[in-house]
Amino acid sequence: MKSTYLILGVSLLLASGCHQHPLTDYRPLDQAGVGSATIEQLKPLNISDAEIQQVVKLKHSGVSDDTCVALISTAHAHNRLFTSSESVASLLGARYTESDILGFARADKLDTISGDAVMLRLIGLSNSTVQLILQRDLQGLPTLSSAAIGRLKNTGLTERQILERINEGMTEEQAEKEAAKREAVRNHSNTDFVRVRGRKPR
Repeated sequence: MKSTYLILGVSLLLASGCHQHPLTDYRPLDQAGVGSATIEQLKPLNISDAEIQQVVKLKHSGVSDDTCVALISTAHAHNRLFTSSESVASLLGARYTESDILGFARADKLDTISGDAVMLRLIGLSNSTVQLILQRDLQGLPTLSSAAIGRLKNTGLTERQILERINEGMTEEQAEKEAAKREAVRNHSNTDFVRVRGRKPR
């Protein structure tokens, strides 16, 4: 009887110490080019089948093994599964580095910041301005959306002027009002009536 309890206790101990899905298929990772050492690092993270597919997508986007592990680990630290491979691909396409992406992930803003981060690149802002705006977001400081920034820039404001407004705490509503006012002035200046003189009809 004692031996039965002993065997049961050992079994329970092993079960509680094992965090891997017993039926998880790791072959897709190997086929995607993930190194065997990296796969061994992922196993203790209790990676799910869905996350394995996420890692495969990361590898197809050119993400390094170390960053794949860090992204999974960071997501789990925030008590969620990793589901952000598309956000990562978009950020890489917008010339953000893996270090940038890990910074977004560690701030738990990978998905929420990716859209604006990509748009800030498309607007044509300088790297230094983009970094300043994103750092404010990561630090929880008020900033403007990429849409508002793009609209202000299209009205002729310089990057320096836009940053001044952000630092002064300009809100989305205030940005929209200023952009609308500047657009109205610009449109009015392009519609001034010019009288064309010519011969009077006989």
